[in-house]
Amino acid sequence: METKRQRYDVVIVGGGAAGLSGALTLARARRSVLVIDAGEPRNAPASHVHNYLGRESTPPGELLAIGRGEAAGYGAEIVAGRVVSAERLPEDRGFRVATDDGGTVEARRLLVTTGLVDELPEVPGLAERWGREVLHCPYCHGREVADRPVGVLSTGPLAVHQALMWRQWSGDVTLFLHTGPEPTEEEYEQLAARGVAVVDGAVAGLEIADDRFTGVRLESGRVVPREALVVQGRFTARSAVLESLGLEPEAREMGGAVVGSSVATDPGGATEVPGVWAAGNVTDLTEQVIGAAAAGLRAAGAINGDLIAEDTRMAVAARRHAS
Repeated sequence: METKRQRYDVVIVGGGAAGLSGALTLARARRSVLVIDAGEPRNAPASHVHNYLGRESTPPGELLAIGRGEAAGYGAEIVAGRVVSAERLPEDRGFRVATDDGGTVEARRLLVTTGLVDELPEVPGLAERWGREVLHCPYCHGREVADRPVGVLSTGPLAVHQALMWRQWSGDVTLFLHTGPEPTEEEYEQLAARGVAVVDGAVAGLEIADDRFTGVRLESGRVVPREALVVQGRFTARSAVLESLGLEPEAREMGGAVVGSSVATDPGGATEVPGVWAAGNVTDLTEQVIGAAAAGLRAAGAINGDLIAEDTRMAVAARRHAS
């Protein structure tokens, strides 16, 4: 990792929507900013970004390229690299960040925007179709599969909720019970009232024809034609850098079920470690791209305010010393 300097006002770990939004904000505030990005965006398999006002249906890679150009235009430095750890420097001098190639760089403040990893159910063929026909968020992909045959793979207590939600986009929804719990009588009634079919039995794999998902294959050998399959994965924060500073991720629940882990922050993104902020999916598992960008902006504003306070304290101390 080659950088223009060895010490920055702010080092941002992660160059997705949250990180680049933070970099843009801080660079416009005339701070020296370094973004270190491992190049593993969560939404890379998706063809387009949705619900981003002014950038609807922009390909994810194009959105990041635009963001990098905007941040760099105000002086932010963006480099490829993988941060493996961070440590606090003595005498409140900030932090030292280490990358996997042996490089180090120092910063007065840190903003961690490393996102999360989607851990998918272990069904053959599922991972290969992730972000294409294997989906999880109706607000991200529902419109694109509207009125088409949709399956919902049950692996936990949220499956009925998912099936009823996706029914908003398609009148042809099938819930595959797979390894999930048996629906209650009330849930069966809700599913029937909304016309959602329920299929017993474990799923063995996906049917693919001409590089398109065409159906769900059960262990019994039966194939149920579908064109999209909804899953509930586990959202695991990429928290290694924060853990190196003593910040442990916490389990997060949704509907009474543990759905993943994230790192706690205050509303402005500040963590329990002074001088360290976090934003995006590493702190909020359900945040979409536009929300992650907004979180990066909020954290950057808080960081700049904190640096202004420190700059002022130092200026006052210098003035007193001079007199």
